[in-house]
Amino acid sequence: MEKYYKLQNILEELLKNIKRQDFLTFFRKMSILEISDEKIVFGCFSGFMKGNLEAKLYDVIFEATKKEFKNIKEIEFEVDNNIENPSNKDVIDCTIFIKNFGKQSSLVKKTFDKKIESLITKKADKNLRYTLDNFVVWPDSQLAYSASQAVSKNPWNSYNPLYIYWDVWLGKTHLLQATWNEILKKRNWKKVMYITADKFITEYIASVKKRSVEKMRTRYRMADVLIIDDVQFLAKKEQTQNELYNIFNLLYDDNKQIILSWDRSPNELTELEPRLQSRFGWGITVDIWKPDYETRLAILQEKAREKEFLLSQDIFEFIATNVTQNIRELEWVLNQLIAEYELTWIFPTLEMVAKKLNKLSFTDNILWEAKKTVAPTVTIRSYEDIIEAVWNYFWIEKEWILWTNRRKEFMIPRQVSMYLLKNKMHYTYERIGNIFSWRNHAAVLYSCKKLDWLLKKDKKLLTDMNHLRNTIWI
Repeated sequence: MEKYYKLQNILEELLKNIKRQDFLTFFRKMSILEISDEKIVFGCFSGFMKGNLEAKLYDVIFEATKKEFKNIKEIEFEVDNNIENPSNKDVIDCTIFIKNFGKQSSLVKKTFDKKIESLITKKADKNLRYTLDNFVVWPDSQLAYSASQAVSKNPWNSYNPLYIYWDVWLGKTHLLQATWNEILKKRNWKKVMYITADKFITEYIASVKKRSVEKMRTRYRMADVLIIDDVQFLAKKEQTQNELYNIFNLLYDDNKQIILSWDRSPNELTELEPRLQSRFGWGITVDIWKPDYETRLAILQEKAREKEFLLSQDIFEFIATNVTQNIRELEWVLNQLIAEYELTWIFPTLEMVAKKLNKLSFTDNILWEAKKTVAPTVTIRSYEDIIEAVWNYFWIEKEWILWTNRRKEFMIPRQVSMYLLKNKMHYTYERIGNIFSWRNHAAVLYSCKKLDWLLKKDKKLLTDMNHLRNTIWI
């Protein structure tokens, strides 16, 4: 279908430069047979039409084609023996095309303007609370924030496409919609579309059922900025991926801004088609990692201010110390406290919060006193300090952590070490693999995810992890 839409654009350009009567005389049915870097081959209905196009309209067709394919040096015409086949989706009937051209352009524009205006108004009203000004920036989100800020100030001229990836619940929705709102505020005459990948899938399926895929693509093409959130939901959706590929190409060729988000880096997008994966790597790629203690405290206080529910400083610090995985958990704990207060009218105390987090498996109540009174026993300077602290805590030899023995008593400390190096020292998976007997990237990724899963299931292991972190003060 890509050839169909490219040909459609070329014919539209031709209609601006030749008379309608000439178009009806020299064109009947057309197709594009071949697209290469420097040459386009058009398919014609007959040899007679091929001769007329070459002799009388070569130059004007070449100029129209060059608007769509900027690098071509020549065009050719051949008789398309498959042009009358009804199943050939790349053929355009020029008689029908010219009849519908004016009406369709006007109708599509009105429909798009009305729908996109409704979409923008609805979304902007709902999410005005998301701004770049109230996004709490921490060191591991600074690059993503700066890139979003640059794009909002100068879309389609800064970083295109902008690809942001991160672990779940780290403020992704806030940053993307804040960028969207900022573009709307500064350039309200531009058409800015924000959509999640699952809604894109739903819309595509509906358009296939209604046989209106072309209208959907035309509507997306008219956007000046397209933001797609949670692209991971396109995994294994081959037809939807193909449609996104076509839309991506149309927008990119027209120098329109594209912003995408996923929960992993582009080289890990194994569920996507290689050609779509390569497109995502054309622009700039930025990532976000978990916030540190100071950032978690600032985020928690900001969320509490938004909800007009202020707690004592020691409670804020206690929650920020023990709820460490992501921003969503911080907000969820705060909402739990607000809900209990609204139902019981009993204001939270430190003891009540400690018991609540204990029940929710976030912490052991003893840890708070340890955190306040015990000084760090290990100063962390390198990966060797962390490994040494782990093997001291678990009472095993250092070599058993670094080697490949798969016994459980060695695997857990090894996974703990990898997890701390990744999440606290921010080492890459490759670097961690080199430290642990040259393991590959996938093995380290699996170990970190496995431990993350175990920490949510095994309360004793969670307590061990918290004690260990208190010991080395990270």
